[in-house]
Formats: sequence, C-alpha cells, structure tokens
Amino acid sequence: MADQIRIPSVLMRGGTSSGPFFHLKDLPADRDAMSKVLLSVMGSPDSRQIDGIGGATPLTSKVCIISPSERDDCDIDYLFAQVSVDEEFVDYGPTCGNMLSGVGPFAIHEGLIPIDGETTKVRIHAVNTGGLIEAVVQTPDGEVAYHGDYAISGAPGTGAPILLKFLDLVGGATGSLFPAGDPIIEVEGVEVTCIDVAMPMVLARAQDMGIKGDETSAELTANSSLMERLENIRLAASYKMGLGDARGKVMPKFGILSSPGDGGNIRSRYFTPLTCHEAHAVTGTMCISSASLLPGTIASEFVQVDHSGDQTIWIEHPLGKIDCAVEVLCEDGLNNTGIRSCGVYRTARRLMDGSVYVPAGIY
Repeated sequence: MADQIRIPSVLMRGGTSSGPFFHLKDLPADRDAMSKVLLSVMGSPDSRQIDGIGGATPLTSKVCIISPSERDDCDIDYLFAQVSVDEEFVDYGPTCGNMLSGVGPFAIHEGLIPIDGETTKVRIHAVNTGGLIEAVVQTPDGEVAYHGDYAISGAPGTGAPILLKFLDLVGGATGSLFPAGDPIIEVEGVEVTCIDVAMPMVLARAQDMGIKGDETSAELTANSSLMERLENIRLAASYKMGLGDARGKVMPKFGILSSPGDGGNIRSRYFTPLTCHEAHAVTGTMCISSASLLPGTIASEFVQVDHSGDQTIWIEHPLGKIDCAVEVLCEDGLNNTGIRSCGVYRTARRLMDGSVYVPAGIY
C-alpha cells in the first residue's frame, strides 16, 4: 500500500493571492477530514510551510474547492478555505474575492463551463457566505485569455481583465447591512462602523487608532500595541454584530480609514485580521466602497463624491489603488438607501497543474 495519496490540483494566482484549486469530489466529504488534508497540503502548522505548497503568508495559504452548483441560478459552487500558516486551523467562514477571480477560468479549463464567444459568463455561488457573483472571463479564439494590458496593484505585470460582479451581497454573514444597529457605534471607547457588504467589517478612523493611516503594512503589523487594541475592538464588535466569539477566526475583518493622498477617494489599511494586508482584499474593497456611499458611516466622512447615484470608488492601499463600481439601490426617490451590486476587475493566471500528495493516514 502506498504511504501517500495523490490528489489532482491546479495552482493559480487569483488577484493578489495564490493557492491550489481542487474539485470537491477529490476531497473528503467530512469537513474535519477535509481540513486535515488541506493542512497537510499547505504544510501547516509551520511558519515556513516547508513541508507543503503554502507560501508562508495568509495571502498564499488559500484554497479553492470547486463543484457544479446545486443552485438553479448558478453554474459553480465555490468553497473557500483560509488555511492558517502557523496554527492547526482551517477557516471556512469567509470568502476571498481575489481567489474568486480564478474560479471562472478554472471552471472553463476543467470542462465545467462551455466557452460562449469572446467572453464567457460564469455564475458563481460563494458557499461560505451565500453570495452570488457573475464572472466575465475573456475567451477569444475559444480559450481562456490570461495575457492582457490590465494591471492591478499588488500583482506584477498585466493580464486579461476578469469582471467580478457581486450580487445579493448585503448581510451575507449577519443578515443585516448594519448588524450592530446604527451606522456608527462606540466599541471599547472607539467609534466604529460595523457593516456587512460582501464581508462583515469593523471600520475605524486612523486618528482614533493612533496612526496616520499611510503607514506600510509591515509597520502596522509590527506595531504590537496597535494590533492588540485592534483585536480587542474587533472581538467586542463581533458580539455586537451577532457573530459571537471571533477569537481564532478571520471574521469580522478590520479596516482603518483616512483621507486619500494619491488621487484616490479614500485610504484604507485592511487587516486579515492579525496582520495588515500587503495590498487590499476584494471583499474588503466592496465593503469599504459601499460604506463610503452610505450616509452616516465613518467611511463616508472621507469620500468627496457626488452621493446622488452610482459611483466608482478608488481605495488607496499600501501597494497602490483598487477600484470598485458600486450600484446604489434607490427607494422612494431617495438615494443611497442600500447597495444593489459591486463590480471589480481582477486578473488571474494558471500557474501549474498536476497532483499534490498527502500521507495515506490523513485522507
């Protein structure tokens, strides 16, 4: 009997993240058994992930699990797993918008979706949060295009743009736009906005957190007093948002906001949550962009735009900018009463395909 089990896999970059893609049918159905397999695949827990294929950072320790959708209104089910680097823990609570950009190309390559002209639309169900996403993939000449002239901050070079249009994205984790009640509440002596659009987040002003807001991600992650204070606020806010004890979990995420300084609409530092993101998460981009257009939130204080309709919001982050097109929902002639959809452009690339191996006793 072989002492290792072979599992088919594809390694992909999605946006500013990377990790392996699996077919659901190739992994154990039991969630605990699946977690053991994924920990082994990525080489966790180990700060270097030397015995696996993880990249030793949260952005490169992500897994996408794909299957034909069980929903009539979707083509693909996308289960995301955030594998801890140095702890024996796999979090299935959040989704990942960056890795989502690889789902459409993967599904097409793997024969789950037929190509339909110059562009192919893939309707995706984000299993973790229940979200619905329409991915528009460039498919000229009957195959997926990866090369193009679209650049995203945080990823080298350029690629073919992939449009991700997020639908039904309000309250996916908590059931409410403002799960803690008012647009601004006080938590641990700090005013915050608790909002659930694509990802439940806690948003605070940089000045209230004792920083300027233009620091590098490394500087903020190394600021132990800031990180301790941030985590205390996040844990307390989680209860107010109905998410319970957030210790050891990545939801809710935390964003520290300030005025832009490089031509954007707002500046953000996004936490994952125990480190500052080197760039910016897609789900966090949609959440902060939406908050920017909703009156009474902390985010809206920094954004100087016409609030009378749909907008494209540019968020400055440590490595550049990311944009999000927000479609505003209007009721009774009033604007900014809710969010209908958010659209972002990402790029992706298929890096390698083949098999990963795990010890036979784990599978």
